[in-house]
Amino acid sequence: MSAALEIHDLKKQFRSPGGRTTLVVDVPQFEVASGTHVAVRGESGSGKTTFLNLIAGILTPDTGRILVNGIPVTGLGEADRDRLRATTIGYIFQTFNLLQGCTALENVELAMTFGRGADRDAATQLLKQVGLSAHLHHVPRQLSVGQQQRVAVARALANHPSLVLADEPTGNLDERHAQDALKLIRELCGANGAALLLVSHSPSVLERFEQVVSFSSINRAAVAQPQGVPA
Repeated sequence: MSAALEIHDLKKQFRSPGGRTTLVVDVPQFEVASGTHVAVRGESGSGKTTFLNLIAGILTPDTGRILVNGIPVTGLGEADRDRLRATTIGYIFQTFNLLQGCTALENVELAMTFGRGADRDAATQLLKQVGLSAHLHHVPRQLSVGQQQRVAVARALANHPSLVLADEPTGNLDERHAQDALKLIRELCGANGAALLLVSHSPSVLERFEQVVSFSSINRAAVAQPQGVPA
């Protein structure tokens, strides 16, 4: 089975205002096979979000290689990383990161413009799949937290990515809505054949996955970080 994600000798450190340097990510090797769903267990502040941001090309590593579908993210310039993220990587953020002045439909359409091109019919169908057919023209403040999460999921899947990253995607939801959101994410990833890499510290989320990896087992720097170091 081919790899949706390959990581080799990845390192990232940050410098505090006082000049102290802290190694946050140190991953010798990690791989996610195409179409598989993997959960990474780790506490807040352990470097999980930094790890995902490196994979997505939002941050650049100090050293190492990241390949998504065989494409070396770490060898690309900023514009090419943005293009790869738009077409190949779906990212579900913990805080959703929806555009507050845009409707649910416009949030999904805008994501499409950076990838395959806006397609109102496809965006509408995707929002219907996540149960938002009656809320297409609502802006985020008119939606519940659970509904905003569904928009975020639809947006992440809008360009049929081969790899979906999910950063504590149920962290802002109550238990019932968290399980519904997790089921939705996995079903849509499965329907699209996308690999899923989800990070969480919630036992009820992690127990739903067949493949669970402790972040400390893959990240040699995953220890309690000093306050102020990015998570």
